[in-house]
Amino acid sequence: MIIDKWLISKDSLEKLFNVLKKDSKKIYAPVGRNGKISFRETDRFGEIDTGYIQTAQSSKEVVFPRTEKILDYNKNKDGVSVKGFDPGSIPEVVLWGVRPCDAMGIWKLSAIFNWDFKDEIFNTRLSRVTVVGFSCARADEYCFCTSAGGGPGNTEGSDILLTQLGENGDYLAEILTEKGSAIVTIASELFRENTVLNKEQFLADVPVRFDREELRVKLEKIFESGCWTKQSLRCLGCGACAYVCPTCACFDIQDEAHGGSGMRVRCWDSCGFSLFTLHTSGHNPREVQSQRWRQRIMHKFSYMPDRLSVYGCTGCGRCSRACPADMNMLEHLISIQEAEA
Repeated sequence: MIIDKWLISKDSLEKLFNVLKKDSKKIYAPVGRNGKISFRETDRFGEIDTGYIQTAQSSKEVVFPRTEKILDYNKNKDGVSVKGFDPGSIPEVVLWGVRPCDAMGIWKLSAIFNWDFKDEIFNTRLSRVTVVGFSCARADEYCFCTSAGGGPGNTEGSDILLTQLGENGDYLAEILTEKGSAIVTIASELFRENTVLNKEQFLADVPVRFDREELRVKLEKIFESGCWTKQSLRCLGCGACAYVCPTCACFDIQDEAHGGSGMRVRCWDSCGFSLFTLHTSGHNPREVQSQRWRQRIMHKFSYMPDRLSVYGCTGCGRCSRACPADMNMLEHLISIQEAEA
C-alpha cells in the first residue's frame, strides 16, 4: 500500500545515500567489477551503477546468504554445549538500487520462509533490511516480469520505489512502508511535493508473453509429457539458474567440525543437482535431468501458487542469461503453454 508520493531531484540522490550511510546502516548497491554488476557493500555513491538492466546475481543474498552459520557447538567431557543464532549479530542494511523483479523476489522468499515454520534467522535479516527500489526504464529480450505478475514499475517488496521521470529528470518517490517513511523523515529536506500523476510513460515496455494462470492449469495436465525430456536435453545440471534466481530457496544443512568443536551452516542448494534427492539407500526419485527440470518448472508455477499463493518466478531473466547451455526459460514457458495436453 502506497503511503505517500514525493519528488526528489536527481542531484539529491547522493545526498540521500550519504544520509543513510551516516545513519549507521550498511549499504548494498549494484557495483560493477571485472565486467559484472553485482550487489556489494559500498560507502561510495560514485561507484554505483545506475543504468544497468540486470545484475549478474540477485539481491537475495542480503536476506538469504549463500552460506550462514546457524549455531556453534563444543563437545567436552560433560557433554555438548550449543550456542545458537544471535539476533544481535545481524546489522541494519539498506538495499539500494534494486529493480522491481528483485524486490518482489524478497517478498516471495518471505512466503517460503514463513510457510509451515517461521524462520527466525531469515525474518531477523528481513526486518533489518530497507529496500530502496528503482523502476526500470530499459529492458532486454530476457525480461518477462509482466508475464510473471510484476512490471518495470511494480512496488511489491520495496520500501521506497524511485522512478526517474525522463532521462535526466527528477525521481518520483513512492513511499510504501513504515521503513520508507522513516527515510523521508530523516531526510525530509530532500523531498518535495509531488506533481506527477502517471509514471507509466517513463517505464520500460515489457510485453506480456504468456498467461501464468493458463500455464498453471496446463502444468496440471502434462506431468508425464515428453516435453520435459525435449527441453532438458541441453541441461548440464550445473545449478547456475538457481544460484542467480531471486526466489530459489533450496538449501542444505552441513556441520563443519574441527576436533571437538564446530559449527552448523545453511548453504544454498539446487533441485537441479543430481544429488539433491539422492537417498542413503542409493535410490533417487528424480534420477534423470528431465525429472529435475520438470521439478524446477512445476515448483515455481504450480506447487508454490498452490501452497503459498505466490509464484516462484519474477521474470527477471537471469536464469536464461546465466545458462551455459543457452536454455531460455521464457521460450520454454511459452512452449509449455502452447503444447497439447
